[in-house]
Amino acid sequence: MLKFAIPAVAALGLIAFAAQSQATNSDVQTNVAPMAWHLSHEGDLAKLAYGVANSDQLALMMTCEPGEAQAVVYGDVKPAGPRVHKALMHAVAIDPLSGGLADEVRLSVEDPSLKQLAQSGKMAVEGDAGAFELTATAAERKLIDEFFAHCGHRGV
Repeated sequence: MLKFAIPAVAALGLIAFAAQSQATNSDVQTNVAPMAWHLSHEGDLAKLAYGVANSDQLALMMTCEPGEAQAVVYGDVKPAGPRVHKALMHAVAIDPLSGGLADEVRLSVEDPSLKQLAQSGKMAVEGDAGAFELTATAAERKLIDEFFAHCGHRGV
């Protein structure tokens, strides 16, 4: 195990150093778009995403249909909490695009993690990078309210 760990750590260190060295080059983009909450509609489906606008760079996306009172959550991070872990333990369908397991969680809009987002504009999440919190500006909170109203959430 140690024979594998030492070279792996050394390789990661070299990659990090190379990335840091490249960041000082003048050809690196300096105006990277920030991640934020975005709302879109595709027919009856509402999509609330936290990521870079108009890109595939998403940390989290939730979808729901009118009055469904349930959100489907996708992404690299998931809402933190025991109900989410229980939902992840169920069998998951094969993703037809990647051939792997579809990474989704179905939660009631009454779930504590989603209620916290609706009430305070904050959502505790967990991912490969650890646990952290996604926050929303005042303008983004209006989008979040619109999403939950679309899903059938009757108020916070």
